[in-house]
Amino acid sequence: MLDEEHDDLERAENDENLYTLGSIAGHNVVLACLPAGQTGNNGTAALVTRLTATFKSIRFGLMVGIGGGVPGTRDIRLGDVVVSQPHGMHGGIVQYDFGKDTPDGFARTGSLDTPPHLLLSAVSKLRANHLCGKSKLAERIISLRRNPRFRRERAGSDTLFESDYDHKQGDTCESCDPAKQVKRQPRKRKEEVVVHYGTIASGNRVMRSGLERDKVSRDLGGVLCFEMEAAGLMNNFPCIAIRGKLLVASIRSSKRSRIYAPACKHY
Repeated sequence: MLDEEHDDLERAENDENLYTLGSIAGHNVVLACLPAGQTGNNGTAALVTRLTATFKSIRFGLMVGIGGGVPGTRDIRLGDVVVSQPHGMHGGIVQYDFGKDTPDGFARTGSLDTPPHLLLSAVSKLRANHLCGKSKLAERIISLRRNPRFRRERAGSDTLFESDYDHKQGDTCESCDPAKQVKRQPRKRKEEVVVHYGTIASGNRVMRSGLERDKVSRDLGGVLCFEMEAAGLMNNFPCIAIRGKLLVASIRSSKRSRIYAPACKHY
């Protein structure tokens, strides 16, 4: 992802993160990733706290990773991308599992900050460029496909099941009932990857129930995907969330996220 990779710096005292340094389009960038096997908002918040203490000139960040898509909201397919953007009553990210139990059921409390105006303006410009035929997304995707590990076919088949279907145990859906599959028209090749903008639901638990997924989405006015890190950042770190792959059936427990933090002039 880097245009240029820089040498590592000496690790700061009390900073257990490991960073990759480089530049993108002339901006110095710090990349940090959660430790293997760790997910959740708390771990992400701790990672970013250490990052900003070590690199004091950070201007903003991009939380990049994968998420679990909500197919009923829009025509979301495997391989699509979701970008957090204020919509309705939410600022782009909503922590769906934070609140209190009441006699009338679970009540969500609190709110999260919106992304910085600079990043929202950049999103608007990207959308305008796409409408004007100036988007470079297809060009970037083609360049990634030169690496066999990032080819679309390695992500598996894009098979959607009815939300109330109880999947068979296993890493794939080979043993699942094909009669419960939802029939969808294939996309045209030029629309193979679509970027969606709107609300992302974030929490500390894996969303693996189709019925619960759809219920939470309806309660929140329609969310595009679920993930497990962004809510730990929004109130303390100026950033925007970008989620790809969008496994519609579930969020895999092995998912990894990265923080792309462009620095200001120097690290």
